[in-house]
This record gives sequence, C-alpha cells and structure tokens, in this order.
Amino acid sequence: MADIWVGVNGADEALRQVNAEMLGGARALADQAGATVVAIGWGASAAGHAKALASWGADRVVIVESEAAPAPEAVARTLARLAVESAPAVVLLADGAESRVAAPLLAEALDAPLFSDVVDIEAGDEVVFTRLPYTAKVIERATAAAPTVVATVRPKALPVPEADASRTAEVVAAPADAADLARIVQSVARAASERVDLAEADIVVAGGRGCKGPEGFAVIESLADALGAAVGASRPAVDEGWVDIQYQVGQTGKTVAPSLYIACGISGSIQHMAGMGASKCVVAINKDPEAEIFAGADYGIVADLFEAVPLLEAAVRERK
Repeated sequence: MADIWVGVNGADEALRQVNAEMLGGARALADQAGATVVAIGWGASAAGHAKALASWGADRVVIVESEAAPAPEAVARTLARLAVESAPAVVLLADGAESRVAAPLLAEALDAPLFSDVVDIEAGDEVVFTRLPYTAKVIERATAAAPTVVATVRPKALPVPEADASRTAEVVAAPADAADLARIVQSVARAASERVDLAEADIVVAGGRGCKGPEGFAVIESLADALGAAVGASRPAVDEGWVDIQYQVGQTGKTVAPSLYIACGISGSIQHMAGMGASKCVVAINKDPEAEIFAGADYGIVADLFEAVPLLEAAVRERK
C-alpha cells in the first residue's frame, strides 16, 4: 500500500487530540498493510510538534512552509499538489468546519472518493471506512477501488494511541507556492474560555430554545463548570444570538461524541441529533413530554430546565 497521510491542524495552534486519534488509526492501518504514515502540517509550529506526531505513529512529518494557518481552499490545493507527486492511498482530515470545505475540494482535485464523518477504519484486503449516517440509525461500511481515498474522521471516534517516546520521524520541508497562499488566515479570534474544547469534550451540557435568552445559558454554563464539561447549543439558540456559533452542535455545527450529553431545553430535531447522535449516554431535560429529544435519550427528565438544572448542579457539587 502507498503512504497514509494525516493532515494536522493549522499553524500556531496546540495539537488537538483528534490528531493523535487519526495517527493511531493510520498507524494500525499502516502496520497491517506495510505502509508509511505521513503527518502533514503547516508553519513553524508543526516542526515543534514533530516529536509528538512521531510518538503517535508518524514515520515522516512534512512541514508546509507558511507563516500563518492557511484557508481551507489553500489546504486542499497544497495537499492536491503534494498528492500528485506522491500518490497516497488514504488522506485523513479531522472532521470539522475547515475540512468540510477542504476535503471535497481535495477529493475533486484528485478525482478521488470522499468518506465523511468516519468513526472507524479497518484494514484487510480492502480499507473499510465505517460511518453512522441518519443520526446513527444506520451503520454504513464502505470501501472504494481507487488509488487515493479522502476521509474526514470524527473527533473522539478512534482510540487515542499510547505515545511511544522512543519513536522518531523524518522531518522534511515542502515549499508553498504562490497559488497555495493566495489567501491565508492571519489570525483567528475566539472567545476566551477555560473549558474543554467542545468537539473533544467527554461531557457536554447543551442548551436550546428553552433557555429563552442569553441569560438562560447561565444555568447551562454553571452546570458545565460543576461537571468540568463543555457548553453546547442548538442552532435556534445560536440563530437568536444567545451564544456564539462556536458552541453550535448539529448538522451545520460541530459533531460531538462525548460519554455524557445533557440536552437542556432542546427539542431534538434531526439536524441537532445528527451532531450528537453518537454520544454514549444522553440525558434530556424538557418540559414537553412529547419532545423528540426523548426518543434519542437514555434518560429523560420532564421538567422546566430552570428548576431541574440547578437541582442537578447542586447534587453534582454535593457529591464532589
């Protein structure tokens, strides 16, 4: 098998856990197929991450010269140019807003199939990609007879490999041409938060239209702080301007797969369920006993969230 590539998040950023998950999956695949794992990053920070990338399974780290994180279109162009030269068998990108732009463009440029939101990768006579479409109501196992396959991997879907500090990787530079850097992201402004990243959180407390306004999210944030959890939101809450779009969970937001997802005042539309359907345990709090969210919940509480959530928080803090 040809090389297996893993795209690492942009320049000047801390490594996300999903990078380790993808490298672990790529390493397992490479070991079975006798292939090489190549991690591709951008900017000076990627060189600084080379040791960590090697410890998770990379045999080679390619540093694309860039002073700032490239736009998704530039990522696609760069990977396509490098892929024409090296013809990798598989290209893995972390599922998210950027890859939803970059991955289709890359697949189109390479005339390659694209498997999005992958939750498992298996090697055998063929590489099999597992997805959970239709809000995880269906398990889809797919493969493709193509020289190169592009796939986006859902965060927290693959296990985190045990780091091997004794591993080393060859580090090489790949110059960026003018076309690749036609547009770059100079900086990204994010709301400051000490909470865990939503996409990689083990516990998520999410609020919806039932919060009734931005002040209603105070109880959501307070419970999240008590649990050491991330805060999420449904699209209606984001559309109303109650919370920033970075907290949106759903088909047009972030996909999460925590061990515990607490949905407060969320109706449970199919679009929202598409973003959190892979959660291991779902607790729904809604005063409407007919709310759709209860159909996908492991535990349901029919109550006003402004009464139930503070009581739940008090119980959590008492147990701590």
